[in-house]
Amino acid sequence: MAAGSPELTIVLNHPAAESYARLIGERFPQVRALVAPGTDRLEQYIEEADALLAFRFPVEVFDKAKRLRWFQCTGAGVDSLFPIRDRVGHITVTNARGIHGDVIADYVMAGVTMLHWDFRRFLREQADREWNPRFVAPLADKTLGVIGLGSIGATIARRAKSAGMTVVGSKRDVSAPVEGVDELFRSDALEDLLPLCDFVVLALPATPETVGLIGAAEIARIRSDAFLINIARGNIVVEAELIKALQTGAIAGAMLDVFEREPLPKDSPLWDMPNVIATPHVSGAPTNYTERMFPIFADNIERFLKGQALKNVVDLARGY
Repeated sequence: MAAGSPELTIVLNHPAAESYARLIGERFPQVRALVAPGTDRLEQYIEEADALLAFRFPVEVFDKAKRLRWFQCTGAGVDSLFPIRDRVGHITVTNARGIHGDVIADYVMAGVTMLHWDFRRFLREQADREWNPRFVAPLADKTLGVIGLGSIGATIARRAKSAGMTVVGSKRDVSAPVEGVDELFRSDALEDLLPLCDFVVLALPATPETVGLIGAAEIARIRSDAFLINIARGNIVVEAELIKALQTGAIAGAMLDVFEREPLPKDSPLWDMPNVIATPHVSGAPTNYTERMFPIFADNIERFLKGQALKNVVDLARGY
């Protein structure tokens, strides 16, 4: 498509659609931005879309998106596309890789500290006006394992290393070192990695291959004094097996930002467990998300208009 073409129509299916439309209008007056935060307007506009911006791909309108050539995901994971990934080969899929690492690393290190010091117990004791001093080992004596060393996992590894921790991690390609990681394991060698860890952090993408990756056998390899932190996707863990391990003390505790069902059902036992911190899928949500995301989106709009290769392209065969 030639530069300056007025024929690019982008449908914005996002809660911040108005903000994105304003930013597009200021920088790309030749681009038509259609605000469709809800289902009604999305149904109305999707047939006109050359490009779509959304956090999750709305698979229910895929058959109407006859002109769609580019999907810009505002998150890192594109698992919402997997039900139709064999039908979207003509669409370029890009994500927001690179904007989440710092804030997610903040979350993980806060979780490591809270779990290690058992801040839930401190808060209960404060509420009961109980004074119970105790000794706690420094984090520098501990080992943190990162399963999935993409941009987010690598940032977590560097942050843990800066705290003096020993860091181990797993990824598909172990031919090159990763900054901050003391020992690398192949992604199929979790049985060797897990027993080494005081903290196991899940930071890998959700793909058909990783769904249920952490099941009973893997949980059994986690030490009884170790903690699990999940900032990836809830379906990577077999939640029933995790709940059983937490209830029986097979592992010490968990900090969970993602779940098999979201919102977390009211009757889930995870809400009331004294060794669990549950948060509502917020670890990758900085306050200035739109401002962080827009430079990636704007760069890709410019590239799209010029017929150039887009950045942050996702390989749907791999899932990331």
